[in-house]
Amino acid sequence: MSEPSSPNTTSTVHTKKKSFDYMNPAVPDELPLFNMPLIKATAESLEGFGTIVTDYMSHPVEIVQWPAQGWRKIDDGTGDEAGHLDGIFEFWWEGDVLLGQNMAVNDRYILGWSEQPGLASRENKTPDRSQLLIWHANYHPDGAQLFYPLDNKPFVAALAKTGDDMKPGDWVAFYCDGSFGLCIHPGIWHEAITPLSQKSRFYDKQGAVHARVSCDFTKEFGVFLRIPLVPPSE
Repeated sequence: MSEPSSPNTTSTVHTKKKSFDYMNPAVPDELPLFNMPLIKATAESLEGFGTIVTDYMSHPVEIVQWPAQGWRKIDDGTGDEAGHLDGIFEFWWEGDVLLGQNMAVNDRYILGWSEQPGLASRENKTPDRSQLLIWHANYHPDGAQLFYPLDNKPFVAALAKTGDDMKPGDWVAFYCDGSFGLCIHPGIWHEAITPLSQKSRFYDKQGAVHARVSCDFTKEFGVFLRIPLVPPSE
């Protein structure tokens, strides 16, 4: 399997105003934490959330047909023709802060912190990275999203499958040992992948429309969601 070129040359730079400033999230310095359970990712435990990926260049990534506006149906063979974007998705820690860059869609993010944001520092030389506190998550109604670890390092994926009425208690963190990737189903809530190493690179493939439906946990629920970043006990 050959590694894709990086960055993706077919994607375009977004110039329109976005709902969130992902590099400067407007969050409180401190909030209560909501702990999510951590389980080992297997084909069985991921049922309903997504699928295990071993061959990332040939694994199918579903595209959802554009919804009909009324009682007339979308013509067969149309409404799902935008195709995919792919590229490298990089994740790296700076002190207590986890950042990401998705080259498939030319976006950068502050994904979360290992401490309450008011205490977090990018300059911390001895961070405790046993947890990640996340403020935001989204799902893609137009298609699936595939993540494959190009460096075969362990990672955690936090997912929920309860639609727009999602609550913090719906979330599950899946521990992956780095020997496989994930393809997250359309409509599944997720934050981006959380590596257990200082830096990690993933092959990313997703629908080219790349619609996002988002939740800001700090505003909707008054909490940060806490993802444990340790291997689960057997």
